[in-house]
Amino acid sequence: DAVGQLGVLLLVGLTGMHLDLGFIRRQGRSAGWISGAGLLVPLVLGTGIGFLAPTEMIADGVDHTVFALFFGVALCVSAIPVIAKVLMEMRLLHRDIGQLILSAAVIDDVVGWLLLSVVSALATAGARTGQAAVTAVALLAALVLVALLVGRRAVAAVLRAADRGAGGLTTIAAVTVMLLLSAAATQAMGFEAILGAFVCGALVGSSPDLKVAKLAPLQAFVAAVLAPIFFATAGLRMDLTELSRPPVLVAGIVVLAVAITAKFAGAYLGARIARRSRWEALALGAGLNSRGVIEVIIAMVGLRLGVLTTASYTVIVLVAVVTSMMAPPLLRFAASRIAPTEEEAAREEFFDALQSTGGETGGKSGGETGRELVTTAKEA
Repeated sequence: DAVGQLGVLLLVGLTGMHLDLGFIRRQGRSAGWISGAGLLVPLVLGTGIGFLAPTEMIADGVDHTVFALFFGVALCVSAIPVIAKVLMEMRLLHRDIGQLILSAAVIDDVVGWLLLSVVSALATAGARTGQAAVTAVALLAALVLVALLVGRRAVAAVLRAADRGAGGLTTIAAVTVMLLLSAAATQAMGFEAILGAFVCGALVGSSPDLKVAKLAPLQAFVAAVLAPIFFATAGLRMDLTELSRPPVLVAGIVVLAVAITAKFAGAYLGARIARRSRWEALALGAGLNSRGVIEVIIAMVGLRLGVLTTASYTVIVLVAVVTSMMAPPLLRFAASRIAPTEEEAAREEFFDALQSTGGETGGKSGGETGRELVTTAKEA
């Protein structure tokens, strides 16, 4: 279990490194509407289901409001790793719809971690009033402010110092230590350790002093060894025999139906408000509906904090699995009905050329070849 916890901290930190807040700003109004509605609708409906959940799904001694809020957070998130992988395999990553799905998923991810931290703080405090919530939000705002004003400079200084070391081992050690220290800091503040790992990862990823290639061994080790151990421990905590109990089975079916419908409805509504076509709205709903890794992590947190029972944990993990399996075929169906623009075709041609020339650049540097391809793409 300890190795699994280490794995999930590093996994979340590496996920945070792939955030591109500038990318979100470029998407602007559309991403805001889509993500906002895609978060709010399932959050409200998920919280409502939490209040109506049978007693078999609520742990003893847990405030019903805290359980309902936790359930709402679990149903409103999206999973960046799953979505990015699906978009890449379907050759949609460089199309406008793919960029929009990814930017909305990034916002979902950030807001989801923040909401999880607040609800986890409420569960730890055991408070029945709004005082704990106000305190948690204030501490969260202070954490973000300190990360932006102080953390960014500190991370850059550490990376510059590590870069002077021999090979990439110094950089790997420095990044790992920073992720774990940040995780320990947020846990000491009463939040989840994964929040600190995520924030630190985002700071590391946004630093111009980061040499991404040096972290390749760490990414490979986390993906091949530590992350599978975490998911194995997550599977060990499931008990499918809980679904043989009629109240749990009925609740599970209702939760799955609401989770799918709410995310689709929210993303579709946000896309239509942002004046996107019907097929684009459906593609956005299909892409953002994947919960994947993020919901499994949230379920593990809820079980560890004593908010969830084995029954409610099993239901939430099943939602993560089913929605992740649904995303590719539905997204393929909707995206096939969205005609690519001339700009998208040129962009796709550029990245195809970049990939094909990866090992055939001769004496040119990657930067020179990339600049030539950018010029060609702009001309196209």
